[in-house]
Amino acid sequence: MDIWPGTPYPLGATFNGTGTNFALFSEVAEKVELCLLNDDGTETRIELPEVDGFVWHCYLPTMQPGQRYGYRVTGPYDPATGARCNPNKLLLDPYAKAVCGEIDWDPSLYAYDMGNPEAPNDDDSGPHMFWGVVINPFFDWTGDHAPQTPYADTVIYEAHVKGLTKLHPEVPESQRGSYAAMTHPAVIDHLVRLGVTAVELMPVHQFVQDNTLLDKGLSNYWGYNTIGFFAPHNSYSAFGDRGQQVQEFKAMVKALHAAGIEVILDVVYNHTAEGNHLGPTLSFRGIDNAAYYRLVDDDLQFYMDYTGTGNSLNVRHPHSLQLIMDSLRYWVTEMHVDGFRFDLAAALAREFYDVDRLSTFFELVQQDPIVSQVKLIAEPWDIGPGGYQVGNFPPQWTEWNGKYRDTVRDFWRGEPAALGEFASRITGSADLYEHSGRRPVASINFVTAHDGFTLNDLVSYDDKHNEANGEDNKDGESHNRSWNCGTEGPTDDPEILALRSRQRRNFLATLLLSQGVPMLLHGDEMARTQQGNNNAYCQDSELTWIDWAGADESLVEFTASVMRLRKHHPTFRRRRFFDGRPTARGEGEPLPDIAWFTPAGVAMTDRDWGAGFGRSVAVFLDGHGIHGTDTRGSKVIDDSFMLLFNAHDEGLEFTLPPEEYGQAWQIVIDTAGFADGQQPATAGGSVQVAAKGMVVLESVAAADVDAPQADTAATVPAVPPVPVGSPARNGGTAG
Repeated sequence: MDIWPGTPYPLGATFNGTGTNFALFSEVAEKVELCLLNDDGTETRIELPEVDGFVWHCYLPTMQPGQRYGYRVTGPYDPATGARCNPNKLLLDPYAKAVCGEIDWDPSLYAYDMGNPEAPNDDDSGPHMFWGVVINPFFDWTGDHAPQTPYADTVIYEAHVKGLTKLHPEVPESQRGSYAAMTHPAVIDHLVRLGVTAVELMPVHQFVQDNTLLDKGLSNYWGYNTIGFFAPHNSYSAFGDRGQQVQEFKAMVKALHAAGIEVILDVVYNHTAEGNHLGPTLSFRGIDNAAYYRLVDDDLQFYMDYTGTGNSLNVRHPHSLQLIMDSLRYWVTEMHVDGFRFDLAAALAREFYDVDRLSTFFELVQQDPIVSQVKLIAEPWDIGPGGYQVGNFPPQWTEWNGKYRDTVRDFWRGEPAALGEFASRITGSADLYEHSGRRPVASINFVTAHDGFTLNDLVSYDDKHNEANGEDNKDGESHNRSWNCGTEGPTDDPEILALRSRQRRNFLATLLLSQGVPMLLHGDEMARTQQGNNNAYCQDSELTWIDWAGADESLVEFTASVMRLRKHHPTFRRRRFFDGRPTARGEGEPLPDIAWFTPAGVAMTDRDWGAGFGRSVAVFLDGHGIHGTDTRGSKVIDDSFMLLFNAHDEGLEFTLPPEEYGQAWQIVIDTAGFADGQQPATAGGSVQVAAKGMVVLESVAAADVDAPQADTAATVPAVPPVPVGSPARNGGTAG
């Protein structure tokens, strides 16, 4: 085999159409061997002949895509000094673009004796490891155009590749649970019908199945256990793992783009699957442990752990930072993804000890001409000291707004004193983001996400039910801000079913009509349940897969109709925070852009926010100053809206404000399902809002009060009428 010197960059295995260049960084290595897995299962080792700037490299002029490879690194093994090299351990290339196979958790994967951690283990791990794969980087992107949807128009759908598609009856069985399944017209049509503009895929970087879970018959379903930051996870490929997963992933992105849907990846750069000091040696640890991992300063055999997983990536080392930035650029430029959601993003800001919004990582992102231009979403916390950082990320970032989730949950379950913060959250959380020059779109609003109850379970369970996880129900969050509406779990009681149905619609309507960017958890629009499990990270089964056959179609259509309302009216997707002034107006002065009223129709005062009606409020949104575009791209001046919220256990009659706010109001959403056929209400009139109910009204001219309602239903994407006799029309109370 001819072996040429090659080049130190790019790192990884790079096929150029003729041969392949291999390059690996290691500052501590004394020798690096490239290992090639032959088709007969034998291994060929090639000592890399060149090293430049601690990058070991060679070029093999006849090496073609599909070749499996790994590395063996000879160097010091002294855990007390942070060195953990062992040439008997086959190592995955950190820059591998594809991974073949999976590990089997043989003891040889560990660099120490399982019975004596102080003694090295020199057994060969090669037969028990996964391998990197040389890929063909070429793909026909002809016609691919990124949707580049503005944040204000974005609706995010958090999805799991397998969970979303595994049980879809129209997807060929051989493709279910794969990237290919995501491209099936039935799946894409559902997303388009809803009005989704971006799918946020739970981790698709190559990850590792935890042996502790496998021993219990469980698995790492969520995938927050990354080992390969460049490789699409191989088990989500329908056509093979010798590079086919890369082509399949690209085809998925292209198909979603063609439907106008962006692809955002949930990425886990805060830690790797190698765990703590007792974890296996799979890649980074055996290549250059101290460069890749944050070690305890006064005891280098141990790892700093800001993530709860055993280790933290060393974001104060130039090469670890390069790895992250190279990975991000690769997924944008080569895989055409449109953005990233950073898991436990606060950990990436710990250049020293405290979270620092000016850390090197954020500076690199800020100045990067590629990464800085895509959607950047932070999960703004980790488990370290001072790790809760909601509202504190740099201006170009958006954030999962955990305070929105908590406040909206508290409001609809009837918690006292939640009204003031509820008002802040549904109007874009200016208190969190305005001070840093950001706009309402900095807030990624959500009520549910993969971590926690589904929407159906949020209104069906007071307590978690995680027994299936094998941890005696001790795992998962115990304070869920949920309410079971009177009975724990499944019930046949029609009043409780009606209340739960109404609560689901309350949450969805609130989420989709709040200022900011809404994020919907996959399956919530179908009333998906996990039977009360709020920590289903290890459940790769029907418990977590979407049951398409059992979907609540009326809820799907409700969700789609509210999304259409949002899309058609820029009032609900403002690009700037509400001014809210003047709070008191003289005759002839313009209306405020937002106004708050008591159920009696009187403008709220500071004293009113703590009064006895603190679980109900009316909100006026002035659309006449909002300019936007309709679905055809034509400029429009929007209508005004009233949102009536009633979290009380009894129905309330809301008095509408004076005529200066609107001559008449037509109901376009009633989460109790009573709006069908109702005539518009005039200024100063009243509108009945059910217990635990929400009504949305659109301003109409007084001349329309006696007009037929057919044209309203045709032009306004109103909620479909609920059939008489269905549980949603039976009212119901908390019980």
